[in-house]
Amino acid sequence: MFSNPDCLSRLARTGLLASLLSLAAAVLSACSAGPSSHAEAAVGRAAAPAPVLADRAGPAQPSQAETPTKDAAERMLAYADRLRQLPAADINQEVARLGEASTSPTSPTAQLQLALALSQLRQLPELIRAQELLTRLLANPEAQALHPLARLLAARYGEQRRLEEQLDKQAQQLRELQRRLDQTNDRLEALKAIERSLTSRPAASAPAPARRTRPATP
Repeated sequence: MFSNPDCLSRLARTGLLASLLSLAAAVLSACSAGPSSHAEAAVGRAAAPAPVLADRAGPAQPSQAETPTKDAAERMLAYADRLRQLPAADINQEVARLGEASTSPTSPTAQLQLALALSQLRQLPELIRAQELLTRLLANPEAQALHPLARLLAARYGEQRRLEEQLDKQAQQLRELQRRLDQTNDRLEALKAIERSLTSRPAASAPAPARRTRPATP
């Protein structure tokens, strides 16, 4: 393009040749430095370690819904453990205390505590009442924190009630068998008494033989 010597001499005189040479050097420098800088940036991105989500997130924390449920269940289990160590008289007092406000307490906590106390009395009517309290508790949407423990206790009490009813039925059958056995023994003793009375009578004396009379001789 600038191979003509006259053209180059005119550019040199006007100062344009120096400007063109400076511009060409700048363009060549930019072209040579551009790829290397892009390559270094790519290498830097590849060498950077991938973020670890587990480290950034930290250990799993219990949700706000799990914490009240856990606390309520722990309190009820501690209460059940204390009841288990009490004598029957103290348990009866605890039942009276929990139920003195009304025939059936309305507080979910009091309902569950009363159900636990009633189950410790080992009586079928009290166990049935404990099941009724648990049914009311499970139907209460405001007692969600106590529902898992209430479901567990309801299943346990249902099995215990089935066993208690079975034992009660067997006890009734045993009492009926004992009653029949007593009746049989009474009849047997009556028959023995009759037999003894018959054998104790003295034997009747045999009648004397009648004398024959001789006929008179003529």
